[in-house]
Amino acid sequence: MKIAVAQISCFLGDIEANLRTIRRFAEQAAKSGAEMIVFPEMVDTGYSMATIREHAAPWTEGALPRLRDMARSLPLRIVCGLSERDGKAIYNSQVVVDRDGEVIAKYRKTHLFNAPPIAENLCFTPGHSLVDFQLPPFRFGLSICYDLRFPEVYRKLATAHDVTAFMISSAWPFPRVEHFQTLARVRAIENQSYVIAANRVGTDEGVTFCGSSVIIDPSGVVVAAASPDREELIQADLSEEVLKSVRSRMDVLADRRVDLYK
Repeated sequence: MKIAVAQISCFLGDIEANLRTIRRFAEQAAKSGAEMIVFPEMVDTGYSMATIREHAAPWTEGALPRLRDMARSLPLRIVCGLSERDGKAIYNSQVVVDRDGEVIAKYRKTHLFNAPPIAENLCFTPGHSLVDFQLPPFRFGLSICYDLRFPEVYRKLATAHDVTAFMISSAWPFPRVEHFQTLARVRAIENQSYVIAANRVGTDEGVTFCGSSVIIDPSGVVVAAASPDREELIQADLSEEVLKSVRSRMDVLADRRVDLYK
């Protein structure tokens, strides 16, 4: 299965301009034969709490209907980090749109980054469930940015949900680029699963994002990687044979001593 990752910058509050960027990268991925493309976090509004509060819309409006049309017309599966307004609540969400334009999975960020100057908790309501979806021969687990720091998320997806590939939409900043790179690789190694991480570039309200989007195989080998500072598309083939080979040589998940962890 060929997967593309779009590392993009965004225009704060300009949903139309951001949709044009998304369309450009999606078209490039479709032409190259990719079956699915993964975009970063909050690519409809840009990553600013004030801007998100102003522009977040219900998913019957805003960017999602356009993404559904885009997925249908290319055709291409699209995974995207979006704002989501539901009543009085705003969620930092990730959506999966199938090639027929249908939403097949939706995840609301469960771990909010509350350190200043970001303070997501002043804008977002946290989600309360983990989400995965099946595209044979893989099962994909969804997550967003700060979730990457919580190994429990990925272990639960790998063991209780049988996930074999993690998709991460992110707006990770430069001061902690080494953390992003290290944690992404560790999540692949410790769960013997693919990691597909799409991170932002550019600067929103003084926060500069570190790019470094990556696709990592279940043994921790980086099979595709992006620069730290420019827009680009990376791609890789996910292999069921590689997944089975890594897990058969050392069955880490089966060797866990769950009785000691409770």
